[in-house]
Amino acid sequence: MTAAALSEDLPDDFSDDRWRQVHLGRLMGHALRRFDARVLQLMARDVQVPLALSNLAAREQISAAHIHITRHLPLAGERLTELAERAGMSKQAMASLVDQCEAWGLVTRQRDERDARARRVCFTPTGLVWLQGFRNAVAQAEAEFRAEVGDDVATVVALGLEAYASGYE
Repeated sequence: MTAAALSEDLPDDFSDDRWRQVHLGRLMGHALRRFDARVLQLMARDVQVPLALSNLAAREQISAAHIHITRHLPLAGERLTELAERAGMSKQAMASLVDQCEAWGLVTRQRDERDARARRVCFTPTGLVWLQGFRNAVAQAEAEFRAEVGDDVATVVALGLEAYASGYE
């Protein structure tokens, strides 16, 4: 069937495709990328973050994907499989991120005391400093968001996103 024949069955307003650029999912995606980029930018400038790591962030060698470890790894550590599941990533993709973060000194793999065959991913002391830098950067990025859109709008956005995200497993 030709495109012309297919288009006859489409609604009259279908050619107005602006909706594809401004729908809620796309806007949330852009906002998330902007927020994560700002967090990394702030971490690159944080004098408390170890210099080697801030340099990696400044040169954009650390990406939002690496933030998954920062965001999802519990302080007590976690098995790679569970960490990947928590972050919504494949085990292979998470293993690659953990390898990089281990090389940078953020995390280490330790024997799991509950299962000698298993290993747990744990923050190193440097990783905990990185985590504190992440916390500070998130707080500043949130404050900047509030300043840009106003407290009332920021509160409504936060409540709406929290309610919407609570339906995701």
